[in-house]
Amino acid sequence: MTRYKLLVEYDGHGLVGWQRQANGPSVQELIEQAAEKFCGNTTVCTGAGRTDAGVHALGQVAHLDFAMPFSAGTVRDALNAYLRPAKVTVLEAELVSEEFHSRFSATKREYLYIIVNRRAPLTLEQGRAWLVPKHLDVKLMRAAGEHLLGKHDFTSFRAAECQAKSPVKTMDKIEISRHGETIQITVEARSFLHRQVRNIVGTLMLVGTGKLQSDEVKIILEKKDRTEAGPCAPAEGLYLKAISYKHPAGKLVTPPPKPT
Repeated sequence: MTRYKLLVEYDGHGLVGWQRQANGPSVQELIEQAAEKFCGNTTVCTGAGRTDAGVHALGQVAHLDFAMPFSAGTVRDALNAYLRPAKVTVLEAELVSEEFHSRFSATKREYLYIIVNRRAPLTLEQGRAWLVPKHLDVKLMRAAGEHLLGKHDFTSFRAAECQAKSPVKTMDKIEISRHGETIQITVEARSFLHRQVRNIVGTLMLVGTGKLQSDEVKIILEKKDRTEAGPCAPAEGLYLKAISYKHPAGKLVTPPPKPT
């Protein structure tokens, strides 16, 4: 078997998320169907992040195996040809060793959340950002975010249906910036709880509007109670931005065997 690492971009609108489900099309299912049409065999496509319904990706990473070796460019172009017209694109394909695992080899995951802070409705950004009409104070939001950095029990920001064994996670980065009407919130950690990022964004939004004080976020964190935190921000504003690995892409030491 020859393993390929895929860098995938997708629009989450109309999809049930990354993982294959019975109630609608998923990114995983679409890629697996494209792969089967290309090589004639079924294969499992494993993603680094299990994004929810409506969540987008700029840099999702996945891997899959083919029985026959192909050039990386052939894999990328063939998958994209069979993915049309779905809004899922393989940006890059790369030969990797069978030891590489898109999910378990990952060392960091980076998410981006986009808020458009204005009263007028969205047009171009509709379905790709959260419209918040009330003015948001980014300085207050940054101060609140500082309380979330480091290793904590994030139960207050965990979805009720989260299946993670432990609520303890280490937040490596929270950056909040304003660009005109657009506010970008970037978070980075090795892994996240289910809906952790969206629950954090919803809470920071309350801080930005003045409904919560920045220091109250520390108290919310310590209470370990989901009902104490803010609302879950809409899925359409969230993007899986990038996945990091200790070794660049888990590159092959030797090329795949040539077909005989």
